[in-house]
Amino acid sequence: MQKIIPFLWFDNQAEEAANFYISLFKNSRMGNVSRGPNGEAFMVTFQLESQQYMALNGGPRFKFTEAVSFYVNCETQAEVDELWDRLTADGGEESQCGWLKDKYGLWWQIIPTILGELMQDEDAEKASRVTQAMLQMNKIDIATLLRAREQL
Repeated sequence: MQKIIPFLWFDNQAEEAANFYISLFKNSRMGNVSRGPNGEAFMVTFQLESQQYMALNGGPRFKFTEAVSFYVNCETQAEVDELWDRLTADGGEESQCGWLKDKYGLWWQIIPTILGELMQDEDAEKASRVTQAMLQMNKIDIATLLRAREQL
């Protein structure tokens, strides 16, 4: 068993959210669903890319904030675009620099892997141009980052 498991508190959408999240990532699956006396989900376990999670329907007392987010390394712009579009659909909200809030209020960072490489370029001017370009974005656009690096 995984030693540290993120535990997510939902109002009453734990099972719905888990099903949504597993639909986003290939190596994912639903685990156990513990149900209350009326058949409603109480606690849900699931895996995203082999990472285990637990989710609880705990009521409206606590909400997610930007203080905790899930950082997703994306290999391609197509992967960034697909995850961005699906996570912001149906009430999700875009934020800056690759951050977004999904329809359940959970925060995500949808980041192309190349961003870190470009921001750590040995040429400080190139790295600075990439950083400045990224700071102007909501969804990260790889082509724009590459143009900024080369001042195209």
